[in-house]
Amino acid sequence: MKFVSFLFNNNVVVSPEICLETDNKIVHGPTSISKLPHFTTPQLDAGFRFSTQLQHFLQGKQLLLDELPFSIQQIQSHYLSGYLTYEQGITIQDQHYHCQRCGNEVQHLFASYPCARCQEQCIYCRGCIQTGRVSQCSPLVRWTGAMTPYEPRSDVLNWYGTLSQGQQTASEAIVNLIGNGGELLVWAVCGAGKTEVLFAGIEKALQQCLRVLIATPRKDVVLELAPRLKKVFPTTEMISLYGGSEDRNHQGQLVLATTHQLLKYKECFDLVIVDEVDAFPYNADPMLPFAVNKAKKKEATTIYLTATPEPAMKKRISKNELAVVKIPRRYHGHPLPVPTFAWAGNLQKSITKKHLPNNVINWLTEKHQRNEQVFLFVPTITLLEQIVPLLKSLSENIDGVHSEDPNRKEKVEKFRTGAIPILVTTTILERGVTVPRISVAVLAAEHQVYTESALVQIAGRVGRSADYPTGDVVFFHYGKTKAMVEAREHIASMNQL
Repeated sequence: MKFVSFLFNNNVVVSPEICLETDNKIVHGPTSISKLPHFTTPQLDAGFRFSTQLQHFLQGKQLLLDELPFSIQQIQSHYLSGYLTYEQGITIQDQHYHCQRCGNEVQHLFASYPCARCQEQCIYCRGCIQTGRVSQCSPLVRWTGAMTPYEPRSDVLNWYGTLSQGQQTASEAIVNLIGNGGELLVWAVCGAGKTEVLFAGIEKALQQCLRVLIATPRKDVVLELAPRLKKVFPTTEMISLYGGSEDRNHQGQLVLATTHQLLKYKECFDLVIVDEVDAFPYNADPMLPFAVNKAKKKEATTIYLTATPEPAMKKRISKNELAVVKIPRRYHGHPLPVPTFAWAGNLQKSITKKHLPNNVINWLTEKHQRNEQVFLFVPTITLLEQIVPLLKSLSENIDGVHSEDPNRKEKVEKFRTGAIPILVTTTILERGVTVPRISVAVLAAEHQVYTESALVQIAGRVGRSADYPTGDVVFFHYGKTKAMVEAREHIASMNQL
């Protein structure tokens, strides 16, 4: 789509070419909106009868024109009345392109194509292409009028549990930050009860009519947390956002989302909670921290949660740039299960011979005979698909799950209910999934995919229930790695605090 800039009340504003009126004095264009020089957003016209439907759909978001189910004429009238603004999707400075939605500045992640809309070679961003194409001629649209206010409520929390001493300390630290801005890291061991620690802070934010975001890198965690939060905050308008979510066009005072979904938000949330801040892909893709920071208001409070903070975050703590509160013990008071190491030889060589190492089979057989469920972690999807058939002799109900599995959600639920005795999985389930009575084994624990933090998280699947606080964690390996040793030392050291 081509845009023009023109004079409006002595200011330079813009319009889609098709909305231009004959008496408008053109300053620049028609061309791609990203090629227009500086333009402004008109002042808010308090007398304008704005669309509440458009307000509800767009507020707090940053969307492409194609994502708005409203006519371009209605959108333009709201722009000229100061209720929404157009932003250039792609900007250029010193001959370098910059994507305003995902923050991409890596030049090889930009490309061009012959665009039918602007009839030019149009630059677009490949960094966030899966969320819809941001190009030079596609503006990003934001609501600039007032946001729909929430009514004050007192009875928002439906939870009567008790917190451990460590949980209580962390909860109070969060509550004290609500409405005051700032950042806090809650450094809590796996199974410490981080979710319960959040309840009082979220309650205070909702009572103050603030907008709350809980962001996590993985869809599985969203699916795990959503029913728990709906039960605890039953009267709060809540939505869950992930790929394929039915809530994607809805609004909520409490939003639970994967970090990828935040690319569509800007300056929306007053309280931002980032769960598993060290997890892949959040820790490996600069686009995702950019999206989180873009989604929060300038004065927002930010809470980070993890059991295994990244070195950069530890450095901020050591320089007193980031406040931290630690929860070194699980809510039930029992220590973390410490992994044991077991030599298993060359796993791929064993699989080529159509069998698994004897000590692996013996360990799994013992657990199965005791009706004890097992998470069996493997480093790759290829290995998973080779291993699952080899285990069917133990039980036909043994299954595998990975990131590309369309039945992932159903299989995890079957594992929770006990229908699957042994679930072979990649690191996709290293976090966020809780099953009361399980043991964990890692095959090929020497593989590079198993970092210290990944192994700590995997070990943290065991002993999370107060009724079953123990269980086995075994790293089957073909040579100990630094990550394996550091993960065991990390867990042992937390047990000493």
